[in-house]
Amino acid sequence: MSMDPQGTAAPSKEWVLAPETEYRFELDAGTSLAVKLTSGQAEVFGAELVEGKAYVFGYEYPPRALVLGPENSGKTSVCKILVNYAVRTGQDWSPILVNVDPNEGGWAVPGAISAASVSTPIATSSPANTLGSAASSAPVTHSSNALLPLAYWYGHAEPKRNPLLMDRLIRNLGQNVQDRDEEVEAVCSGLIVDTPAAFASTTGSGLKEDQRQALIKSCVDAFNINVILVVGHEKLTVEMQRIYGGRMDVVKIPKSGGVVELDRSYRERIHSYQLHTYMYGLRIEPPSGVADATLGGEPITDLTLAPSSIQISFDDLSIFRVGEESMAPQSALPVGATRTVSEMQPVQVDPAKSGSRLLNAVLALLSPPHPDESERYDEEILDLTVVGFLVITALDVPNRKMTILSPNQGSLAGRTAIVGSFEWSEQ
Repeated sequence: MSMDPQGTAAPSKEWVLAPETEYRFELDAGTSLAVKLTSGQAEVFGAELVEGKAYVFGYEYPPRALVLGPENSGKTSVCKILVNYAVRTGQDWSPILVNVDPNEGGWAVPGAISAASVSTPIATSSPANTLGSAASSAPVTHSSNALLPLAYWYGHAEPKRNPLLMDRLIRNLGQNVQDRDEEVEAVCSGLIVDTPAAFASTTGSGLKEDQRQALIKSCVDAFNINVILVVGHEKLTVEMQRIYGGRMDVVKIPKSGGVVELDRSYRERIHSYQLHTYMYGLRIEPPSGVADATLGGEPITDLTLAPSSIQISFDDLSIFRVGEESMAPQSALPVGATRTVSEMQPVQVDPAKSGSRLLNAVLALLSPPHPDESERYDEEILDLTVVGFLVITALDVPNRKMTILSPNQGSLAGRTAIVGSFEWSEQ
């Protein structure tokens, strides 16, 4: 059963399919069709249909939106509202929310870009986790904590630190999302991409114009974007219409009057708060006299974590640094010499050497290399997803040992991690 544009019930028809036969249909632009299995077994491109559940198909679906806008324009709020609207439609949709703003951190920590399939409304209760909590860093008592995001580690707050690395990680994330975007619910639910303010303008962002355009194009290509939403920026709207208007809709959204201007010092405090919450969990005491308070619409429970502090050998964990930080400045090279390290080549860091800058450094712990790939390559670790985050709280150089703080227990022997520019301490 489907609905026509006037909201009245559209005609329905029952089809009885013999075994090993197909039901095929074509749709005109702007139309939709709902298919429901009443009995038996059937599948759509290999995905089994659930009996009694309606599956919606349309000529223009799914929406895959890229949200652009300047700093403090409310882009993340727009993304959350759209995702929550999709979730509450009652169609069992699970839209994919993508965060490529390393200043935000998504479900991980600042410096990461990530994506997650959202099946329940995003609980917003603290700036420490504006997109809800992930299962990797919080108990799964709340449904929002059951999110299993994909994450890659960029390691810095601003895209200007290494635009080439940012470009590569966006494409990696897009490919990984595409590989997982095969279920009927995911195909129908769509995707929304939140972006950093640097994508809106070169003013104050440190990006060159060609770098900014390249990063936007990376998002468009990686996530198969079919609509661009521009928040509160007339010039950017015109620019996107000129470049992409022939391929997709470009829609301007007015900037909310409730948007608050956030300065750099506030963002730095939030970064510290996010890292503390990742390690120790989130606990919000309700106001005095409030007995039936909820956290994001769910009962408040004790979300306190007990992170593990362990001492390991320097040789247990391989730590790499990527980009400008790992290269000598051009002025320090001999006359006529050129760098032998590219902006994306990982360079191993020796914790025993002075200037390692590892004390209080935030590390991204990487997943192991894929066992089916026998060939190793120099930049392989850039293509590995993140499984967790660590902080080096102490270095014992004479004994070649370091103390690691982690929200989860487990051996780190033989593992690989990347260090960025983020530091955190409990003081």
